[in-house]
Amino acid sequence: MTDPVEPLAIRAIISVKGRVQGVGYRAFALGAASRRGLRGTVRNLEDGRVELEVEGMKETILGLTEDLKIGPPASRVTAVDIDWHPATGRFSGFHIRY
Repeated sequence: MTDPVEPLAIRAIISVKGRVQGVGYRAFALGAASRRGLRGTVRNLEDGRVELEVEGMKETILGLTEDLKIGPPASRVTAVDIDWHPATGRFSGFHIRY
């Protein structure tokens, strides 16, 4: 069952490029998103990027992107791209997708 969508919630697909696989980036993103109360998923893509699908308040998501630009110590982020969409309410928490 999905949770109701917050009235001002929005969904963002965030693509993180750089040295972001094999450095604990997904766990870092999980912690950063969970601390901010966001819902969604994070996963590795075959082309070396990490992708997040996040729902919550736009300002909160923008704050998350600032954390994502830094990443964990072993990472080297070269770009963070965001595509905005309407929220779906289909997430119950924040999880790593495998």
